[in-house]
Amino acid sequence: MELNNKYYLLRHGHTNHHVKRPEFTYPRPDSPKVRLTKIGQAQIKTAVRKLRKSGVDLIYSSDFHRAKQTAKIAERALGAKLFFDKRLRDLNIGIYHGRKREEFHRDFPKGSKNRFFKAPPEGESWFDCQKRMLSLLKEVDRKDKGKVILIVSHGDPLWLLEGGVKNFTQAEMLKYKETDYMDFGELKKL
Repeated sequence: MELNNKYYLLRHGHTNHHVKRPEFTYPRPDSPKVRLTKIGQAQIKTAVRKLRKSGVDLIYSSDFHRAKQTAKIAERALGAKLFFDKRLRDLNIGIYHGRKREEFHRDFPKGSKNRFFKAPPEGESWFDCQKRMLSLLKEVDRKDKGKVILIVSHGDPLWLLEGGVKNFTQAEMLKYKETDYMDFGELKKL
């Protein structure tokens, strides 16, 4: 995919949910109870320092609390204009929010190609998520030209966006997820 702007991807920092490693998924993906830890805040400050010389013009972020915290740290450090967009939200696992992880993984095994097409009830498939992520990127890329743009989101959506931009096949996507999946607070050039 040919792009008119320079893009950086930033996954939100480490959260209190990841410290506890509960057997449950997030109570709700937008829960304000899921927030950056001090480690997560430090990860973002370190990542943002790497961007200071790049001249970031705009920041687009998920409107979920942990991503908002991340984006606001970047906004303060970079002085870029910040926009929140629900298309950058985390993957919606529908009825499995708040249920045991083993239930979700029993019905949607890790690494299964079915997840590209099969959506959990009241949730979305990987392709559904990729479609919304790419719709934002295409809209921003039509509207803004020659800008440096930071996109703040979550692990799966960023992985799916990157794979979509690079026109990866399903097999390439799954391999990339195993080898180059973004860690908390990780920054990548798209």
